[in-house]
Amino acid sequence: MNKVIKIENQFRVIRVALSIAIALAIAFLIISFVSNDPLFTMYNFIIGPFTSINRIGNIIEVMTPLLFTAVGVCIMYSANQINMASEGAFFLGGVATAYIAVTYSIPAGLHPVVAILAGGIVGAFICGIPALMYVKFKALPVVSSLMINYVCLYLGLFIINYIIRDPEAGYMASYKFIKTAVLPDLFSRTNVHFGLIIGLAIVFIGYLYLMKSKWGYSIRMIGKNPNFAKYSGINVPAVIIGCQLLGGFIAGIGGAVEQLGMYTRFQYQKLPGHGFDGVMIAILARYNPKYVPLAAFFLAYIRVGADVMARTSDVPVEIVSIIQAVIIIFVASERFLEGWKLKKIVKSTKEAFVEEEDNAVKEA
Repeated sequence: MNKVIKIENQFRVIRVALSIAIALAIAFLIISFVSNDPLFTMYNFIIGPFTSINRIGNIIEVMTPLLFTAVGVCIMYSANQINMASEGAFFLGGVATAYIAVTYSIPAGLHPVVAILAGGIVGAFICGIPALMYVKFKALPVVSSLMINYVCLYLGLFIINYIIRDPEAGYMASYKFIKTAVLPDLFSRTNVHFGLIIGLAIVFIGYLYLMKSKWGYSIRMIGKNPNFAKYSGINVPAVIIGCQLLGGFIAGIGGAVEQLGMYTRFQYQKLPGHGFDGVMIAILARYNPKYVPLAAFFLAYIRVGADVMARTSDVPVEIVSIIQAVIIIFVASERFLEGWKLKKIVKSTKEAFVEEEDNAVKEA
């Protein structure tokens, strides 16, 4: 059994690595057709993000909000609940945070805590709606959650435009955040802020909760077999609602941290896409928060690389969308490399039986 688990884990890594290699090969093939200097372009794409402190900082800046949404998705999807409302939770959590950050004067140190908690509470409420609709009315979460994202978008824009809009900004944006609410920067010459520490803490706590606690075991059990979980004494409806409340809370915190760390005022005019990116990262991480930082770093890296490539060559930044799509297709394909994996498992099992027979003969 230990050998089978080891092979399963090995093939998860092989599947992701091979998916990335295939995606990069396809990207190089496309670049070869559209670029006058494909080698220089590919060099900028792969090496460019590490050629300066600012670019490395850009990777971390892009990565930070994805830590929150991906961990939230890992928790929700582990219960087999396809809840897409983390996008709306992230956006409206940022709006709630902006409202606290521009409206209330709270002592330094406490102000960002209150603002972030407000964002988390709003995010939990948003993701809890599809969960409640599923438990009470069997409404498919994937449908109801997608619709709720639009409600969050236009509700948030209404709040920004009619309640906390700064008429002197020159565009639709909130008043500037009170300085006591802003998160401090971690490194000079970059916009890497204290939210990175909060994000890594969320990853660690999320891993312990989902993979090491009895509550996380209940979530994963429901995801694998809800009927078995029910007859094992697990309160399935309560766990389904609870895990989505928690996932939304984490996504809302992500929106709050992003606003207080990266901006001086709320200025989104559309959904930022971080919630949907969180789904992609959770798939790459196989719904295990432990691997979320690596997956988030990789996605941020190829996006910064595509930006460097677009600014230094004749290839557009949209090439990164092709890479993302190919990677997700192969990683999400359960049958990809399945035959090879089964052959390895069968071979390992036969070897184990032969080894046991030899040991039995020796003992006799």
